[in-house]
Amino acid sequence: MRRVLLQLDPDPQPASFDAIVALDAGAEVVLPYGGVTPENVVPLVHGAIFTRGPQQLHHTAIFIGGSDVSQAEAIAQVVQNTFFGPMRVSVLLDPNGANTTAAAAVWCVARHLSPPGPVLVLGATGPVGSRCVRLLAQASYQVKVGSREQSRAQAVVEQVLLHHAQAKLQPVQTSQPDALRQALQESQAILAAGAAGVQLLTQAQWEQSSARVLVDLNAVPPVGIQGIDPQDKATSRGEGICYGALGVGGIKMKIHRAAIAQLFEQNDLWLDAEEVYQLAQRVLAPQSG
Repeated sequence: MRRVLLQLDPDPQPASFDAIVALDAGAEVVLPYGGVTPENVVPLVHGAIFTRGPQQLHHTAIFIGGSDVSQAEAIAQVVQNTFFGPMRVSVLLDPNGANTTAAAAVWCVARHLSPPGPVLVLGATGPVGSRCVRLLAQASYQVKVGSREQSRAQAVVEQVLLHHAQAKLQPVQTSQPDALRQALQESQAILAAGAAGVQLLTQAQWEQSSARVLVDLNAVPPVGIQGIDPQDKATSRGEGICYGALGVGGIKMKIHRAAIAQLFEQNDLWLDAEEVYQLAQRVLAPQSG
């Protein structure tokens, strides 16, 4: 019985990237559906769960992707509500690559910063940044949630606290020089998850900070943290250990492929950000260098 993956994408054209990764990860058939909405997804789920017996459903899985993260999350909620009893298949939620990228970025921080210490997340209000905050909070890091607007940083703090009530979070308005300077002095790691082509930190700023681990997720010039090469992967630069977007990207791809492969091991997995990070810790644990 062939391993079939339903690729559910709210965009008009389902992403070819996600289909190719799925095939490389062991899916034998990928069925891509574009224009998926919470209103039209139920028949697709029924098609996935009613075509095979309960003992065979681990051969079918669902991937929810697309560029619209909030829409993908709404679709995921309907998918989850459509399952019942043994009639379910495993699901990976990774719109815009946000979960696998965040898991890779946080893993890079954690391998060099143990026990957990204070981390400044720049661009923390976007899909990847907010997930980095979630994962760091879950792992007991003290997280400084950076945004140019205090209200947006506070909104992320409040959202994360709904899931991790004991999290140690502090909103930081990075457009205020004094607030940014203090956050840099209090942080042992900096993770930049801002928009493409936007520099969030100069080299002089991070070199004068207390951070010794730097992770930048922007490969489009200018990079998010000046002085980091996109291909950096545990590269020593001055007093810092640096990861660039392409270096993190290679780690993200290992996590993505491993997550797809795991979907076909059982029929009741639900892989959101936290579960993807747990998988990353298992998959990447033997790595060195």
